[in-house]
Amino acid sequence: MKSIYLSVSLVACAVALAQPAFAQEATPCADANANGVCDTNEQAAESVATQAAATDDAIVVVGSRLRRDTFNSPSPVQVVTREMSTDAGLTTTAEILQSTAVTGGQEQINNAFGGYVTNGGPGANTLSLRGLGATRSLILLNGRRVSPAGSRGAVGSADLNTLPTIAIGRYEILKDGASSIYGSDAVAGVVNAITRTKVEGFEFTAGVSAPEVGAGSEFTLGGLYGTTGDRFNLIVSAEYYQRAELTIGDKKDLQCQTQGFIAPPSLVKDSGSYIDPLTGKPKCWTIGETGEDGVTINTIGTASRTGAAALGAPVGARYNRWRPNTAVTTGLVGFEGVGGTGLSLNIRDTFEPRMLQESLISPTKNMVGYLQAGYDTGVLGDGELYVEAVVTRRKSKQTGYRQLTLDYGVDDALLLPTNLRGLPAFLAPTSISNGQNVAVRAFIGAGLDTSSQKVDTYKVGGGLRGNFVFPGWRYDAYFSTAKSDATYTMNSFLSDRLAKSMDVTTVNGAIVCKDTSGGCIAAPVLTNAVIGGQLPQDWYNYVFRPVTGTTKFKEDVFSIGFDGNLIKLPYGDAKLFIGGEMRWDSINDTPSIESQNGTLYNLTSSTITRGKDSVKEIFGEIEIPVLKNLPFAQELTLNASARYTDYKSYGGDYTYKIAGLFTPIDALSFRASYGTSFRAPALFEQYLGATSGFLSSTVDPCDQYGSLDPTSTVYKNCVADGLPIDFEQKNGVKVLTVGGADAGLKAETSKNFTAGAVFQPKLGEAFGDFKLAVDYYKISVSNGVARLGGSTIANLCYDDPQFRAGGGFCSLVNPRGANNELTVRSSYVNIATDKVSGLDYNVRYARDIGEGRLRLDGLLTQYLYAKGRILPTDPVEDSIGLLNSPKWSGALDASFEIKEWRFNYGFDWIKGTDSTEYLLGAGTKFGDTKYDFKVGDYMTHYASIRWKGDDFVFLAGVRNLFDAKIPQISAGSYNRIGNYPLYSGYDYVGRTFYANITTNF
Repeated sequence: MKSIYLSVSLVACAVALAQPAFAQEATPCADANANGVCDTNEQAAESVATQAAATDDAIVVVGSRLRRDTFNSPSPVQVVTREMSTDAGLTTTAEILQSTAVTGGQEQINNAFGGYVTNGGPGANTLSLRGLGATRSLILLNGRRVSPAGSRGAVGSADLNTLPTIAIGRYEILKDGASSIYGSDAVAGVVNAITRTKVEGFEFTAGVSAPEVGAGSEFTLGGLYGTTGDRFNLIVSAEYYQRAELTIGDKKDLQCQTQGFIAPPSLVKDSGSYIDPLTGKPKCWTIGETGEDGVTINTIGTASRTGAAALGAPVGARYNRWRPNTAVTTGLVGFEGVGGTGLSLNIRDTFEPRMLQESLISPTKNMVGYLQAGYDTGVLGDGELYVEAVVTRRKSKQTGYRQLTLDYGVDDALLLPTNLRGLPAFLAPTSISNGQNVAVRAFIGAGLDTSSQKVDTYKVGGGLRGNFVFPGWRYDAYFSTAKSDATYTMNSFLSDRLAKSMDVTTVNGAIVCKDTSGGCIAAPVLTNAVIGGQLPQDWYNYVFRPVTGTTKFKEDVFSIGFDGNLIKLPYGDAKLFIGGEMRWDSINDTPSIESQNGTLYNLTSSTITRGKDSVKEIFGEIEIPVLKNLPFAQELTLNASARYTDYKSYGGDYTYKIAGLFTPIDALSFRASYGTSFRAPALFEQYLGATSGFLSSTVDPCDQYGSLDPTSTVYKNCVADGLPIDFEQKNGVKVLTVGGADAGLKAETSKNFTAGAVFQPKLGEAFGDFKLAVDYYKISVSNGVARLGGSTIANLCYDDPQFRAGGGFCSLVNPRGANNELTVRSSYVNIATDKVSGLDYNVRYARDIGEGRLRLDGLLTQYLYAKGRILPTDPVEDSIGLLNSPKWSGALDASFEIKEWRFNYGFDWIKGTDSTEYLLGAGTKFGDTKYDFKVGDYMTHYASIRWKGDDFVFLAGVRNLFDAKIPQISAGSYNRIGNYPLYSGYDYVGRTFYANITTNF
């Protein structure tokens, strides 16, 4: 993803809203270039201030609700323009805001996460500022909240797909806390997307991006119309965006995932990866990290017994995992052992070609319509009646690969071949074995499955604003209603149908279901072909079904505000804003009836998530000019804001913020702020219906506990649970997650401090314009909403000397089931602590060269620490410098404009990271072991050319110009795509060519 940074330090060169609800746009900057990018020098600011004063068209910059006649701001504000993002080849709001220049290299949820469980469901794109998560970053459209949208129960953040990209002129990013200004969620920062309001006539734009690999292309098409009369204004837009699927098979370097081990000096001849005896080379696991010592296909499991050895397996050993081999005539006839005592499980089959069709970048189609209009009524203080509406539809899908485990009972003679009949049981009855103990479990590669989502959203709002009864004061009353309506469909094997199909008899020599109702098709006899994934189509269609759930999220908002000059002071007018707001939110996620009934075979089950909340708020902001235009005190301004919030769910809370701006001389300014923020628990965190998931069997603390010290607490507690000494967990650990409302979940609280300096000397035309801003920030979140993982709860319980008699965490661990499976219950609670700190360095240089103009914009982010812990007894861990959390990141944009042409170049840089010591122990360095948990620096470049005529603008460029290769890591505690870390800062698509054309008439 490419950089699109425009440095805004003391002077935020952007026209914001005359009121938070709607823009009254004048020319953004007096010396704005042809691209709409402002020169943020003092002359430009003074020019705009003069123009604003002359037209009574004062401005509001994000981070404040006060109108000003200058762009001075005590908080650091970054502005991203639509033109700059287009030059960099970024076509959607998600791509723009998730770029390194905005996020500082912190991980974001994008379309590469389609196969993972994420808040908002697959296909949603969210924004996390300062690495604190999407629920702590507030998104606004024209100063108003963007309502959460998405699918499944965990909907709590704005989906960037719902913003009208073509209608947005710029994005203002505030990177400090602002809950006293905007309310809940503004912990890590605020993004305000501001639409274009001075448009006359029609504009059409079309763009395409074509990756060099030949897949994963993007296409955009949009139109916009605007008109202005004496008393009215209107803008309407429509756009369509489509991203094609990019599969694992489309990228050659992803087609063979290995364990990724390196060869340190002491092991030069040993790569460390498992060498497949069939090929003599490291083995591939395209299914992902879980294929290693975990998921397997084309094999069966039985009770342990002696048998024939597979290639590379010890002779005469005992095996419990087998694959077909018709040449074997002893032991388990027709099968060779590929798993058992003293044998690496990696010999098992874990790959088949259809896995290459899994989604790497999931496809999506987005449609967005937008309307904004205003009408001057001439009454109620020259009141303007205004309206704004956004309507969107997102259709996304993901392709995955499915393993099917079929459990054949000890008496399933009709479905088992002769050589597999009469085997002893090794598992108690399961959900599909019809009450029989399991004698054979088949691990079948069942092929591809598809998940899809359709998310419809709308938001309609409007109000009245005008001059209040006091001179210089204005009012703004606003109401909006928003709704996200989603359906999500997935394919799943259904345990009730599987069980029914495996309960068979014979009729006229044919195997049929005992209960033929509902069109039951009998399960296939367990042949080698079935084990290899060749399943009868009619049976497959009967047991593998699409299941659909729905998610509805609704938000209504009413707000009213008054602002104006409070009192005249010696150095200017003190300004005041006072206002109030009420919000009503509700969520209703209804999973498929199969999910509610728990019949999704070997998949998560969910119950209904349903809840609502409301809030009443009053807030105010005051700004006082203390000094102005004095020697060594060109400006000293103080700003303070406060808010009282009363949530129906948990009660009231106060937040406040104090900020100041001091300019001793024209070339130097200082700014600082300190305040408190909060985040109300999302509705899903309060009311999430019981959702089940599964962790690896190795998470069970008693798995193979016989190897532990008999005097250890875990050993004693496993014995107390009635488990045999040779116990080996054969089932995944089940985790039931529920909302925290019943546990008294409260809001998170935080403290935020920022301090910075801005240096912008007047160098004269010969040297150009230079600006440098350095800002320090520190955010501390207390009582953070989190949930303890199933592994943590299980370990804390089994490490408790009082065990189940002592309550505590053991109260969250259910008694063992029939197969000694382990079930853990978890809910959202206020226990987490997060602290982040860092520095932003912004630099800008512009100079005329001949008839052209050179412009350089740079951003460098340094993270000092990102510390966190879940429990008060946990050690504080600093994630900075570890994989996916770089200590440094940077971005540069350069352009040279001459007449109708503009030439653009830029790069994004992410410093290398290293988790070796974190994962393998203090003092362990890269190269000390065979494991590779270190990645080097990563940099991508872009270049583009823009030509602007009277009615046309044409752009062509290349992203990832040098096709930067993503660093690789070993299998371990990090999710991977192939051997690459799963991290939004990396470009999995590769070199991409793009073009865009815009016409106006």
